[in-house]
Amino acid sequence: MATNVLLMLILSIVCVIGYMNACPQNCECSQWKAFAVSCMGIDVIPTFPPMTEFLSLYESSLPTVPQDAFANMVNISRIYLSVDVSLSRLEKHSFYNLRKLTHIEIRNTRNLTFIHPEAFKDLLKLQYLGLFNTGLTIFPVLTNIQADDSHFLLELSDNPYIPEIPANAFLGITNDLLSVRLYSNGFTKVQHHAFNGTKLDSVYLHRNKQLTRLDERMFAGTSSGPMLLDVSESAVTSLPTRGLESLRELCARNVWTLKKLPPIMTFRHMITADLTYPSHCCAFKNLKKKRGYLEDIICNLTARYNQLQKRSVGTFTIPGLHSSMEPGIDSADNLFRDTYDHQDFNSRLHYHTYFGGHSDDDVGFGETLKNPQEDTSHEFDGRYDYIVCEEGEEVACFPAPDEFNPCEDIMSFSFLRVSVWFVSLLAVLGNLLVLLVLLTSHFKLSVSRFLMCHLAFADLCMGIYLLLIASVDLHTRSEYYNHAIDWQTGLGCNLAGFFSVFASELSVYTLTTITLERWYAITYAMRLDRKLHLYHASVIMLVGWIFCLLLALMPLIGVSSYQKVSICLPMDTQTLVDQIYIISVLVFNILAFVVICACYIKIYCAVHNPSHQSANKDTNIAKRMAVLIFTDFLCMAPISMYAMTAALDHPLITVSNSKILLVLFYPLNSCANPFLYAIFTKAFQGDVFILLSKVGLCQHQAQLFRGQTISSKASSRGITRREREQTGAKETPISLLDYPGNPPVTQQQEENTT
Repeated sequence: MATNVLLMLILSIVCVIGYMNACPQNCECSQWKAFAVSCMGIDVIPTFPPMTEFLSLYESSLPTVPQDAFANMVNISRIYLSVDVSLSRLEKHSFYNLRKLTHIEIRNTRNLTFIHPEAFKDLLKLQYLGLFNTGLTIFPVLTNIQADDSHFLLELSDNPYIPEIPANAFLGITNDLLSVRLYSNGFTKVQHHAFNGTKLDSVYLHRNKQLTRLDERMFAGTSSGPMLLDVSESAVTSLPTRGLESLRELCARNVWTLKKLPPIMTFRHMITADLTYPSHCCAFKNLKKKRGYLEDIICNLTARYNQLQKRSVGTFTIPGLHSSMEPGIDSADNLFRDTYDHQDFNSRLHYHTYFGGHSDDDVGFGETLKNPQEDTSHEFDGRYDYIVCEEGEEVACFPAPDEFNPCEDIMSFSFLRVSVWFVSLLAVLGNLLVLLVLLTSHFKLSVSRFLMCHLAFADLCMGIYLLLIASVDLHTRSEYYNHAIDWQTGLGCNLAGFFSVFASELSVYTLTTITLERWYAITYAMRLDRKLHLYHASVIMLVGWIFCLLLALMPLIGVSSYQKVSICLPMDTQTLVDQIYIISVLVFNILAFVVICACYIKIYCAVHNPSHQSANKDTNIAKRMAVLIFTDFLCMAPISMYAMTAALDHPLITVSNSKILLVLFYPLNSCANPFLYAIFTKAFQGDVFILLSKVGLCQHQAQLFRGQTISSKASSRGITRREREQTGAKETPISLLDYPGNPPVTQQQEENTT
């Protein structure tokens, strides 16, 4: 009887154990190196076998994960929940006191809008938590996880309705290092003290396209770190200036709104920077990790201590991966491949940390490998060695500055910084004087004066361009790299570029028109029926204005660009249209120079009188023309040089040297034209005396000029051509000496000057 009772009891226990370990309905169970359960399409969480280590729930219809849903699973280490359109809540203690749980991943649950603050609690061995593609509207409370002695990885991705990262968001997750990967969420800002109380290793804010604001104190209260910060493909406008002292790697690719970096000494331990703008790399060009006196002492003590340690190296394994794997588990298993990918990622990230900053080839005998899980409080901290004791080396920064944007100020030489002010002020003041005198003159506006006004205005615009460049250079001196993007992509550079192209092309066009008008006036001096009137000049200049405005506006509407170089010239030739535009400007300037040279040769031939011995006059005329042609050439040569540089997409000379052309030769006409074509002429000087006489100055000189003008007019009217023929009087030869900047004055032209 007793034997039967004992047998019944044993059978009952076996049945109960068998029932408890039975695979639930709609689930598959397997035991290959670990007991794994995979369920699909369930709407209620069943009772799982207590020996379950890996649990996967796919395409389920669970409305909620209830309290203590997995409490009986004492051996559970990984839980995956994916593709559940019904799940809306994680209740209190959904994941509670699971002593062996290391991995939780919840993916594609778009209706999940509520996570109880104590849903994840007392998970001491948890190393990874991932929440993907949920409907959460606030950042989940994770402060009760309380993971201990593990490098924790938190991953929140594709949660478009979470607007911000609040203060203390990561407090209490782990007592050890924390890495956060927050990809493609709806964040617009990160609050102050967001990472308070954490030992940060890496912070990834990649692809948060709406993220615009990082609070200045977002890293306030951290115990250490971060060592890596990634804000790539976001819309942040600035980085915090505090809390980045330990940063080793900065990633900010395709962050077009980040135009200015914090002060360079904020990144005292930077090793690698992957940025958006090449100019930002100039900030790191000469930055090296440097040690102070106390740090040298600590490093020497550390080196001596390391020499006394045992010099042995075991089989090489990636730190963190081997220690985190359960015995007998194959990391190649497809079900858990993502888990080990995360571990591999962390291990690669800390490779230099645990090996004292050496590469693979440098690891060998004489180096002691450190296990990140070991307590090394009794030893010198290897991480501190990494921060302080490495030799100084330059920061590896990408993208590197190119030939068009070298690491230098706008005015790269000191003498240019002084010269540009002198040249620009001379151009502005000289042309303002010409405009003032010509527009207030008591003489009738002639064709020559009309064209001179246009030339003075064009040269005045060139002076304004140089003043803009000089002012920005003065403002950004020694730290242009931090202002380059704002300047080159902003309104200021576009305005400066517009002034530059418009002024240079209008000046060339007007010079060509003036030269043609001189040649025409001399060639047809005695043909009143072919006289050039003000109406004709107005039409010609209207065409010139429209043409030059179109050339200057094209880079503003997408044909080439003023943003490629710091001096704001159109040198962008990425498309065929850009190249055609640049070559057209080049051809126009070359043709204009050829026309000017041809006209001056014709003028010289016309004024040279072989019947008179006038070698001195001819020599002076030739010298005057040579000066005019030479100044035109010096002005147009830099334009052609810049155009060819842009067309070939390769600097014919360095950008630094080309700035010498910009300051000393490019605006030469703007400075010389007021003097060669106006100020040095007797007619202009007389206009100045008359203008000054109106305020009580230079009365005598003004009276003399008026008398000479009246006498000249009277004599020209009193002597007819017939009288000149009878008396044998000869016409005065045309000379450029008295009017070096204006066309020779004939009798008919004198009659029209009043």
